[in-house]
Amino acid sequence: MKTLKGDRLATLVPAVFLVLQSIAALFFLGDALADLRRDPFAAETILEQLVALALVCGVILSAWYLRQTLDRLNAQDRALATARGDLARTIDHQFTAWRLTPAERDVGFLALKGLDVAEIAALRGAAQGTVRAQLTRIYAKAGVSGRAQFAAWFVEDLLDEGLRAAE
Repeated sequence: MKTLKGDRLATLVPAVFLVLQSIAALFFLGDALADLRRDPFAAETILEQLVALALVCGVILSAWYLRQTLDRLNAQDRALATARGDLARTIDHQFTAWRLTPAERDVGFLALKGLDVAEIAALRGAAQGTVRAQLTRIYAKAGVSGRAQFAAWFVEDLLDEGLRAAE
């Protein structure tokens, strides 16, 4: 998530430079047109026209590249939102299938997020022993032996769904 926000911020810098390039291009075009009226065949006039043309091409290419980057970021945002929704539905469905209690659901979700027993206990206002007992019941209902297998169960399920969708 932080990477996407950083990418969004990183698109601001090229956008600012695009505006500056556009201003410079307008200046050079105006100067080249003024020189063209005075002395159309002077070497300096021809050089300024070429520089102005190159700058305009640079502005166009920069705008195209920036648009491509923004489109890619938007596609990544949509894909990430879809994946988050799919994961949340998978977790909820499986917790229901395992018949986890509301407290076990909370503890299981926090465990999947990577919180340790002490952090889960602090968040829930429960003793660490209670959280350990809840995790043990969750693992038993899930048919796994610990946290790693518990988390892997969901990753494997998502990977299987992704492979089926790709076929």
